Amino acid sequence: MARENGIRPLIKHREFLSLQKAWNARLDTELYGQRSQNETVNSRLKRKYGAFVRSRRWWKQFRELALACIVHNLDRAL
Repeated sequence: MARENGIRPLIKHREFLSLQKAWNARLDTELYGQRSQNETVNSRLKRKYGAFVRSRRWWKQFRELALACIVHNLDRAL
């Protein structure tokens, strides 16, 4: 579904073959740097608010994650 919408992964391949090196060369280095920032934010959220969600239903899980992000943004703004 992601590929149908033109979304490409930013995870680098392990370089055993020349084809894998070519795939890594096609990755945009600026976007890959943004991915590391995203991983940092995810790590901060896990440390501060817990590494799991308590809800069982997907829409409640989404709501719980959205609220955690809102609280995180409010905390950073203050």
